[in-house]
Amino acid sequence: MKTYEDALEELKDIIGRLEGGGLTLEQSLELFQDGVKRINFCYKKLEGIKKKVELLVEGSDGELEKRDYEPET
Repeated sequence: MKTYEDALEELKDIIGRLEGGGLTLEQSLELFQDGVKRINFCYKKLEGIKKKVELLVEGSDGELEKRDYEPET
């Protein structure tokens, strides 16, 4: 199973190859499509992790309670 870190490294490699030039149009398009797949994979992984993250916060009664993490936008 591929990890987020693996996909991110592959994406960095793809970007480097695209920036390096010297590729045919077809090769560039194929790499671009592979890059989009890696971006989508990373996004889905991050969304899954975000759903799992919970915070323990002190309630008004002084007891700790679980709340879902909601980042500030």
